[in-house]
Amino acid sequence: MITELGHFALILAALVAVVQTVVPMIGAYKGWQGWMALAVPAASAQFFLTAFSFAALTHAFVTSDFSLKVVVENSHSLKPMIYKISGVWGNHEGSMLLWVVILTLFGAMAAWFGGNLPPTLKARVLSVQASIAVAFFTFILFTSNPFLRMAIPPLDGQDLNPLLQDPGLAFHPPFLYLGYVGLSLTFSFAVAALIEGRVDAAWGGWVRPWTLTAWLFLTVGIALGSWWAYYELGWGGYWFWDPVENASFMPWLLTAALLHSAVVVEKRESLKAWTILLAILAFGFSLIGTFIVRSGVLTSVHAFATDPERGVFILLILAVFIGGALTLFAARAGVMQAKGVFGLVSRESALVANNILLAVSCLVVFVGTVWPLVAELLFDRKLSVGPPYFDAAFTPFMIALAVILPVGSVLPWKRAKLDRALRLAALPLVLAFLVAALIWTLQTERSILAPVGCALAVWVIAGSIADLLARCGRGSVANRLGRLTRLPRADWGKAFAHIGLGVTILGISAMTAWQQEDIRVAQVGETFAVGAYEVTLADVSQAQGPNYRTTIAEMRVSRAGREVAELHPEKRFYPVASMGTTEAAIDNGVFRDLYLVIGDPQAAGGWAVRTYIKPFANWIWAGAILMSLGGGLSLSDRRYRVGAGAARATPVRPAIPAE
Repeated sequence: MITELGHFALILAALVAVVQTVVPMIGAYKGWQGWMALAVPAASAQFFLTAFSFAALTHAFVTSDFSLKVVVENSHSLKPMIYKISGVWGNHEGSMLLWVVILTLFGAMAAWFGGNLPPTLKARVLSVQASIAVAFFTFILFTSNPFLRMAIPPLDGQDLNPLLQDPGLAFHPPFLYLGYVGLSLTFSFAVAALIEGRVDAAWGGWVRPWTLTAWLFLTVGIALGSWWAYYELGWGGYWFWDPVENASFMPWLLTAALLHSAVVVEKRESLKAWTILLAILAFGFSLIGTFIVRSGVLTSVHAFATDPERGVFILLILAVFIGGALTLFAARAGVMQAKGVFGLVSRESALVANNILLAVSCLVVFVGTVWPLVAELLFDRKLSVGPPYFDAAFTPFMIALAVILPVGSVLPWKRAKLDRALRLAALPLVLAFLVAALIWTLQTERSILAPVGCALAVWVIAGSIADLLARCGRGSVANRLGRLTRLPRADWGKAFAHIGLGVTILGISAMTAWQQEDIRVAQVGETFAVGAYEVTLADVSQAQGPNYRTTIAEMRVSRAGREVAELHPEKRFYPVASMGTTEAAIDNGVFRDLYLVIGDPQAAGGWAVRTYIKPFANWIWAGAILMSLGGGLSLSDRRYRVGAGAARATPVRPAIPAE
């Protein structure tokens, strides 16, 4: 009964979305207040109906209702409860329903917290948002219905993909979708502004919090996925430039560019057309990511589906919305005249450089991701584009971004004197140089990666701190500290985000340059040396888990005769799914990780063992945490809440009617 109600609620939500798409848009065109006002209750009803549908599907997974096809294919009665719940979105149908729940949630939030938006803009935003929902409701109901019944329900299910039975993957998709789908609202704001023919400082203030929210959730989602890949897949890395990894990273890059561009629109009413274009492209790349994950055109360990028909449907959605938005953008480009004029040396110019570097780096990732598909379609050649291409092509743009970031942060608006900015950045520059010289002197292998990477990291971190201190003016230490505590949260948020980027750069550089690796066949009781550590394979035993069998190794690690850790790497086998997983054992530290993996038994005796010493590994995710914290601090600044820009919306010129 609950399942049928969930299915009915999903259909009803789709019908509400159709009404919300049509009525408020007509009302905004005609100036009919009642028709425009319908958008708010419709957005709320749409969200609550979809949320009920998702709750009904969750109930089916929790109670192991094997009359539902999706539950049979992705759950099992012996599975732990957390993975029964995460199994709801650990498949194509359920994840698409989660996608639409979040889509309707953002629409409802715009309705609830957009009280200061002009009525016509609000109606059009909610109408465009509902039109996206109509497309995805149609996609779910006709190609990916999660409520399909089994003619003869089996006694038990086929289990969830074992790789997804992990806490990191339980939370990774919801955060990632909150970022992906959050970009739909910035897209809706962009299209609504194009329809109205008006983009001003107030619009920049309204769109910025939603952009920041999407960027924040994308950051958390990508970090969780990277962390999962590090400890779960057992290969010792954190990023492989996998197509699905790239599918989330490309919108993140464009969203970061959009966030900085929206600042220029809000402060200086410049870069209007570019900001609108970024809002369209950012959501477009989130749709491209959805296509990559669900079409089967590119293979990945993360992919949900391999059904070409579903891929064609998503491509159609992409073509209609992004193609339509770009056409509207071309038609309205003339009305987005920039008002602010700025010099070559100014904060605006630094933000333009920031945008160019982020956009081009996104293009580099996109080309590397789709080139194998293009080569196969056009030249009938099977190619593989791996980490060497991405490392060589992508890294220079990030280095350039890190170089200009501290200087750009201290430049004033409109026009600036470069010598003053360089004076403020002198101390960070000296610190960066000293760190690079020290590392170059101390390291035994003369690799340029560690000195350059660590110097860039120190440059970014120290530059962000110097920017904060510069905002405190002059005076006694006590007065400056007092002013420091009274700085707006947005200033603190920017500093934390930039410092987090520096910390991540430091972690990546140190781990890549100084990692030590040992792969061997070890006998039980054997001790071997890896770097400064001695590793002993003390024992290997078999055990039974809730829904898997496992081989567990007992490995002791010592240094200079003192035991540092006892670790238990595992190799699990899930009989229902007939699939194995590798569970690395990691001794985490502030300055290094000890990373141990047990492999298969060898015909000649012994076990395959992999040992890694990973310097500064946790700094990669510590930086992501700091970036997320910075986003949260900025979002909590009352100046950037939804509608804050309305206070500055002095008499505005009439909107150009949509014809």
